[in-house]
Amino acid sequence: MSPEPRKPTGPPERDPTASYNVYRSRPRARPTEPPEPPGKAPRQPRQPRQPRAKRPRKRWTLRRIIKTAVLAVVGWVLLSFVIFLFSAQFLQDRVDGKAKAALNQPGLPIISPTNVLILGSDLRAKGTKEPGAATSGPSRSDSIQLMRVGGGHGSKLSIPRDTVVDIPGYGLNKVNAAFAFGGAALSIRTLRSYLGIEINHVIVVNFDKFPDLIDSMGGIDFTGGCVISKINGGFANGGYTLRLKAGTNHIDGKQALALARTRKNECNSSYNDLTRVVNQQKIISAMRSRLHSPFGFIRWPLIAWSAPQTISSDMGAAGLLGLAATIGVSGGGSPAVLKPDGAVTLPDGGAGLTVSPDYRERQVQKFLDG
Repeated sequence: MSPEPRKPTGPPERDPTASYNVYRSRPRARPTEPPEPPGKAPRQPRQPRQPRAKRPRKRWTLRRIIKTAVLAVVGWVLLSFVIFLFSAQFLQDRVDGKAKAALNQPGLPIISPTNVLILGSDLRAKGTKEPGAATSGPSRSDSIQLMRVGGGHGSKLSIPRDTVVDIPGYGLNKVNAAFAFGGAALSIRTLRSYLGIEINHVIVVNFDKFPDLIDSMGGIDFTGGCVISKINGGFANGGYTLRLKAGTNHIDGKQALALARTRKNECNSSYNDLTRVVNQQKIISAMRSRLHSPFGFIRWPLIAWSAPQTISSDMGAAGLLGLAATIGVSGGGSPAVLKPDGAVTLPDGGAGLTVSPDYRERQVQKFLDG
């Protein structure tokens, strides 16, 4: 067979009869990928990206709600503790070295019984002359209370401020004068001798800052009779006038402080210092109830910030936190009052209240056993 004629590779011949030229298109050469280096696996072609699948949203089941609520509560409590520790360590005032030296060595918190002396400093201006009062120096203690916690104990004992005692170095006088003569140290020595018990810690409540603590709680609910009292002459004389209706009243810090200091009530002529002590204990109970309420729990960080700045103590941040935990475990206990059964005239002409030794010993024993 004769070989086929070779096809021309040049441009096509022009058709003389056509009105235009016709050319055949040449196929274009495809770019070639660079060769892979020897010893390396050939590249795999890229796969197209797949769209990410949307994660299904978790449903709010009862278990998830409870878990979230528990974590929120734990975080809120820890935040309050941190604020309390910072405020107690760096912003709290400390009692002087004499007061610390007068205290008895305490045992282990919670396990051992601990006696704590709580003193409320009087807001009376320094230099005021009253029977048996010092004309200068610290103010008198407006409230005096002992608290026994730890080791399964939880009791309280209030001592009326006009109770006559033997103050070391000063003789017979009202018990609240010990704070004016020698501060917390002399108050500790006086009450230890008068009651015959050890005192392990002392807390001095600063009444100037006490209203801030009540306000940080959002106020408290106080239940009692009608009260109309004029502190330091009332509003007309630059003081404070307290007016409360009989029943339950929601009071703020200034009202709570005025109530704690009220000795004369225009609504009740029989109102006296013992009534004031009872009202002071009611205020403390109302504060505890507010602290444990849901509304109070919301304000825990504010309370934790204000509480240490309201007091002076021999304890630091860890000691106060341990005491608070001990009180929570031991409970508040039912408060008792060392009620006077007589009156006596003091050497300077003032009048004071007396307590029989037998009755005092029984009340002290109840306090130690409680």
